Amino acid sequence: MTKMTGIRDEIDRLDRELVALLVRRAACIDRAAAVKRAEGLPARIDARVDAVIANACAEAAAAGLDPELVGELWTRIVDWSIAREERALAEVRP
Repeated sequence: MTKMTGIRDEIDRLDRELVALLVRRAACIDRAAAVKRAEGLPARIDARVDAVIANACAEAAAAGLDPELVGELWTRIVDWSIAREERALAEVRP
């Protein structure tokens, strides 16, 4: 791709894929909230949060992507996911 329109089209396609992956991740979060509710677990489990972010950073570093950037992005994604779980857990509590 040497023309900007082609590059922009590819970026737009990748953005659609990223959004679709985030939708799939959100569905996993919803299933996790249901399991956590059934097992009496909290939405936030610090060891798991740390592992998820560390894994993403390691994958980024191995692929030549800035792990600091990925760490910031994943922290935001994880925080959003925990808030989603907390809302789901609160909906069923008396």
